[in-house]
Amino acid sequence: MSQIDEHLEEIANRLAVLKDTSELMIDLAYSSLLFHSRELAEEVQLLEDRVDQMHVEFEFLVMSSGFTPEDSKDYLGLMRLGIAAERIADAARKIADVVLRGLEPHPVLRLVIEEAEETVTRIRVSETSPLVSRTLRDAKIPAETGMWLIVIRRGGEWIRPKPDTIIQTDDVLVASGYAEGEEDFINLASGR
Repeated sequence: MSQIDEHLEEIANRLAVLKDTSELMIDLAYSSLLFHSRELAEEVQLLEDRVDQMHVEFEFLVMSSGFTPEDSKDYLGLMRLGIAAERIADAARKIADVVLRGLEPHPVLRLVIEEAEETVTRIRVSETSPLVSRTLRDAKIPAETGMWLIVIRRGGEWIRPKPDTIIQTDDVLVASGYAEGEEDFINLASGR
């Protein structure tokens, strides 16, 4: 693979991460609003700061491509896609800010929250948790708790869960599912 091809592949990978992250943020922001979850709104806030940083790095990468005047339209299009992903992230943060400002949900939303059988929760994996060093496939969290992982925060990275993702100590797990499974999920992740 040539150096130019490697550079283009890096641009594509970074754009995909920007897109995926902004989509995740929208999911988390709406969930924070629907479940009036400050924890999820805080995750959105952290993610938005990360997207700002990723967007700047993406723009520098595109600008350092050494494109010709003939190629400039294509690279401008890439820059605009990056800007769009960053704007989606900004919009998600605005949605989450409604929860962070402590505004009461609209009465219709309050009824939805009260009637919902589902919940969203966030928990840090303790070193004594039986989940540590297991793949999601092997951990069977949905079967054990009725909760499904939405995202894993590991350090400064957010990971979309896949069956072969290995859970580590100090991972922050964000999961949704039936309210009666929340306590089981928390106990499993905390090692209680």
